[in-house]
Amino acid sequence: MNDRLALRLLQEEGPLTATQLKKLTGLSRPSVADLVERLTGAGLIEVVGESGEQRRGPNARLYGIVARLAHLAALDVRTDGVTAVITDLLGRPLAQARLPADAVEEAVTRLEELAREAGAAPLHTVVVGAPGLVVPASGELRTLRGLPSWHRDLVAALQRRLPAVVVVENETNLAALAEQRLGAARDVDSFVLLWLGAGVGAAVVLDGRLRRGASGGAGEIGFLPVPGTVGLPSATDCGGGFHGLVGREAVAALAAAHGYAGPVEEAAAGAAGEGFLDAFAERLALGAAAVTAVLDPGCVVLGGELGRAGGAVLAARVADRLARLTPVATEVRATTLGDPAVLQGARLAARDSAQDALFGAPVAP
Repeated sequence: MNDRLALRLLQEEGPLTATQLKKLTGLSRPSVADLVERLTGAGLIEVVGESGEQRRGPNARLYGIVARLAHLAALDVRTDGVTAVITDLLGRPLAQARLPADAVEEAVTRLEELAREAGAAPLHTVVVGAPGLVVPASGELRTLRGLPSWHRDLVAALQRRLPAVVVVENETNLAALAEQRLGAARDVDSFVLLWLGAGVGAAVVLDGRLRRGASGGAGEIGFLPVPGTVGLPSATDCGGGFHGLVGREAVAALAAAHGYAGPVEEAAAGAAGEGFLDAFAERLALGAAAVTAVLDPGCVVLGGELGRAGGAVLAARVADRLARLTPVATEVRATTLGDPAVLQGARLAARDSAQDALFGAPVAP
């Protein structure tokens, strides 16, 4: 148990000296010395540097997890292709490439080649971020209407051909993990990420934990019935739901109605004028109000291509309109991550999964 506790601290805090491990674990100096010797002998940790403390005598050794112990892959699957990153056990990138779309076997072959070129074969864990429902009990990817079937075929091919553990997760959930660890939600325990891209999705994090729902459908906010659409959504079509107001095509049409025909990202950034931004914020506030009424997350993060483009200006407009729709106090923030939010989340998930498999599940300090 002490060894697992020390490994968890090294996972979360990075390299530590024996003195720092003693302070964080509450163990005696001899106990820390014993566990360092055991973990070093087992090939799990190694000396990675010195503390740099200014004192007499040699600096204290810094111990860290052996990064080359296993290699991982993170995949961001979109409708038009796949981006893959090969990492070490600490999640540090070693190689990155685009994989061919709609050519499943070729994509897996290219991933294997990329791992070999990076000196990272065989892969231990592969995390795939894809649009669609991921059933929590089975890990099965259920693609929704309008999404290509090759997404599921790719996951099946990865599982069949690679000796690695292959984990599939909804792309918005992975983006939320990145926001939680690295982005706009680092200082909150609960938040909802509104993903604004080609479609619209949401990820729910409550009390520090990602909530997937019974069937993996938590966050399928595109199907949310809202006023202002031409009809109602159905089990196979979200066009009459929130997607019909804030999906890419709907936003492009809104921008055109305000006399702007350029890229929707530029429209969200303000190129389509104040009237467009106000109207877009009104639409976004409808979905955000439904989320806050049911979940009371305290914070909504606007992510995806449009959330990033709109930035703090769009977030402030949504917050203003949301405050008029609900008595539940809710902060609205713009993402602070760049384009590869899904990929960043997949890297984090792969690292967590592999380290838990190799070191055992985390234990409380």
